[in-house]
Amino acid sequence: MGFKSLWSPESVWHGVSTLLIEKFSGDEVTVRTTDETVVVSLGGRSHELGRDAAASLRRALDGALAEHHTFVHTVGTHRSDGSYVVARRGADSSGHRKVFDRFDELRQLYESLPERFTADDIEQSGLTGSRRHLVVRHLAEHPGFGCALVARQPLTGAKDHQR
Repeated sequence: MGFKSLWSPESVWHGVSTLLIEKFSGDEVTVRTTDETVVVSLGGRSHELGRDAAASLRRALDGALAEHHTFVHTVGTHRSDGSYVVARRGADSSGHRKVFDRFDELRQLYESLPERFTADDIEQSGLTGSRRHLVVRHLAEHPGFGCALVARQPLTGAKDHQR
């Protein structure tokens, strides 16, 4: 991705960040860009930022909008784009995470599983490899799902299990 396309008005300021500013301030937000600056207008006042400062602000807003839940073995992240990421705690490669388009997609997967389920049951939904085990662990660790691990070999979760 080139420098110019990275800083187009559509990619920099559209979407959640601008909408949240408008929602909480009650003012409309407008953004103009030049080759060197980004000008944000809010509440009748304009704020001119250099590209480095604008990039820093963007990273701060994106980080603030992502909601992380850290568990023993897994991490769940609600991203600002609405997607939900299940990741192995402490791992940073894509092989140790599964991105769902939305949290409800994970909930639907959980609801489709039998009362006792293993990684093999998860594989039927299209997940393969270590991601199957990751999702089983995450479902057991996340308080929003009423299940727990009941066996380690094979890794088995059980719904409505008393913790």
